[in-house]
Order: sequence, then structure tokens, then C-alpha cells
Amino acid sequence: MKVIKPTSKELEKLANRGLDAKKRFRDRVARIIEDVRLNGDDALIKYTRKFDKVKMKARQLRVNTGEINGSYQDMDPKLVSSFKVAIENVTAFYKKQLKKSWKIKDKDGIALGEKITPIETVGIYIPAGTAPLASTVYMTVIPAKVAGAKRIVIITPPNEYASVQPYILVMANLLGVDEVYKAGGAQAIAAMAFGTKTIPKVDKIVGPGNPYVAEAKRQVYGYADIDMIAGPSEVVIIADESANSEYIAADMAAQSEHLMGLSVLITKSKRLIKSIRQQPIKGIVIPVKSLNEAVEIANTLAPEHLQLMVKDPKKLLNKVRNAGAVFLGEYSPTALGDYIAGPSHVLPTGGSARFFSGLSIWDFLKGIHVISYSKRALELVKDDIKKIAELEGLKKHSESIDARFK
Repeated sequence: MKVIKPTSKELEKLANRGLDAKKRFRDRVARIIEDVRLNGDDALIKYTRKFDKVKMKARQLRVNTGEINGSYQDMDPKLVSSFKVAIENVTAFYKKQLKKSWKIKDKDGIALGEKITPIETVGIYIPAGTAPLASTVYMTVIPAKVAGAKRIVIITPPNEYASVQPYILVMANLLGVDEVYKAGGAQAIAAMAFGTKTIPKVDKIVGPGNPYVAEAKRQVYGYADIDMIAGPSEVVIIADESANSEYIAADMAAQSEHLMGLSVLITKSKRLIKSIRQQPIKGIVIPVKSLNEAVEIANTLAPEHLQLMVKDPKKLLNKVRNAGAVFLGEYSPTALGDYIAGPSHVLPTGGSARFFSGLSIWDFLKGIHVISYSKRALELVKDDIKKIAELEGLKKHSESIDARFK
């Protein structure tokens, strides 16, 4: 357990941990993307053999009905029941976020509004390297479905048998997603961004992944939209003297299960510092003089998960400005949000919570501005339009207004 001071350069480095990849890394991903863009399925098959050590043919890239049906074999009914509870909770949360089209009118014949429409095709990347992340399936698919996306496809790395983890397939099936493809890494992101003979081009790519996936999403942005560029998972815990040290240790240990996971404890309690430092877990402790100082450091770090294990967490919540998700009290551990609470666990990392939000309905909706003026309404503002257009040297813009009043 490492202790760093609030004024140290180490804290500054932690706050600016960022997500930028080394040039060598960026170049490697760029070559993979260009290969997939030019060679499609052939490139996917080549990289699957190279990186996943799996030989496949183009016809195997899409999961077939038999594989989906077979995924239920030996599946624990109690696990399926738990999946359904999670689906219900996440669906209920996102239904509350739905946005509706709106318009306003006035007496001069002006009508303004916004038509809210879903993104049509969504591609979801589901990691499957160290563990089958079935939870990521419902945490990404459900907000897209509730938003009204017409086509949702899942892409996930194949296992050693050229198949997909059964838990991922069962969850996809429970959610009504029947398009599942086998590919991983940067090549999978490229396939969704540009399309191949087998895999459709999508309008938006969402979902977490390893550094190759994150860098690929950065590079294809513009050819398709993305949710965010996610790095290693992280938790910051603010605790006061009332906090249970065993709970804190358990939550920090849970975070260390993630590859390169980051755990930070911020506290003024000497008791907690002493207790946590004695634990056989990796992490960082930042001693502070007050809870106000603690929350300001948390705002600077802008963590993916922020746990407020203090006597009055709601009061402290008012001072939180930057976090992917905030967990209040000792019975709201990060694991609750990872699996069952409702909000998606796809959250901004690496300090990007300063400008990114967690995955939401808004990621799958777009607004179309609607403008309607009567002749009388246009006449009232025509001189203002002409003056601004002429100031900018756009004479034809001004003439397009005059044409309606000859």
C-alpha cells in the first residue's frame, strides 16, 4: 500500500494519468485498422489466427442458431434467474431517461422544436479475454434497446474452440440480440467502423476493452461514433472515522481483480490508514486534513467509481463534480453498480469523467432541429439576417431572404 501526500508530484501524475497511447502502439493499431478496411473478412481471420490462436473461416464469423441454442446446455437456472433480475433493474433505470421530441409555437407563426430519433445501428464490443463479461452485455444492450436502436450487433473474441462464451450468448438471447460475431481487439472495432462482407458497418460503437480496443475506438471515431475511450478500472474511496475498514479493504481488493485496476483511499482517519496499510492489497492512500479536501482531490482525480463511506454521504455528494458513478454509504459497494443496481457499468476512466458521462440513453439518441417560420415571422427578422450575412460576406445568403419578398 502506497501513501502519497496531497501536495506531491505523485498526486499530480495520478490526476493526469490520461489515456494517450505511445506512438509505437498507435501505429500498430493503425496498421490493423487499415488492413481490415481494405481486406475485410480476410484480415479478421488472419488476426484471429495471429492474436487469438484460433483458426476460422469466414462463414464462422457469425454465431449460428445452433450455437445460441447450445449455450443453454448445462446453464444453471438460478444464474439465468439472476440475469433476469439484472435485466429488469437496468431496463427500469433507462426507461426513466427517455427523451421525447418537443416543439414550441408563437403567435407570429414560428414553430421550433427537436425531433428525437434513435441511432439506427449499434455495435457493441464485449471483452472475453480473462473472463466472460456477461454483465457488459446487458449494461450496453439495454440502453440501446430502450432508446429504440433498430439494429444491435455484438462482437466478441472467440474462445479456443472458435465459439463464444455461453454466458455471453445466453444473455444476448435473453435480450433478443441474434447478431453476434466472433472477433476481438482492434480488428473487431475496425470491422464495425468500416463493415466487411460478413459484419455490418455500424453508426455507433460502444463497450469496454483492452488498450488495443481503446486506441482503435479513438482512431475510427468519425467513421462511426463511439461512447468513450475507456482505460483500466478504478475506484476512489472517501472515508471518515465512521467507516468500516474491512469493507474498505474488501472493495479495494475487488478492484485489484481488474487488470491494472486502481484503488485509492482518501481519508483523515489515522485508524483507517493504519488498518488499510496492514492489508495485503495493492492501492494508494492519500491522507487529508478534512472531508472538503478529500472531495476536492476526488474531483481532481475524476474517478470512474467514487465511494463515499462517510457519516453523511448525501451532504458530501453535493460537492462532487467529477465522477463516473457515485456510491453512497457502506452498503453501496462498487460491485453493486457493476452487476445489479441499474445504471450501466460502462463509465469514463483515466480522469475523463471531467468531460464524459456513463453510458446512457443519450448515447443512442440524436436530436434533429426543426424550424418553421411563416412569411410574416420571416419578415420580422429579415433585416437582422441580412445584416449578419452581409457582415460575414455571404451575399447570396442575404439574397435568399430578399427572394421571398419581391
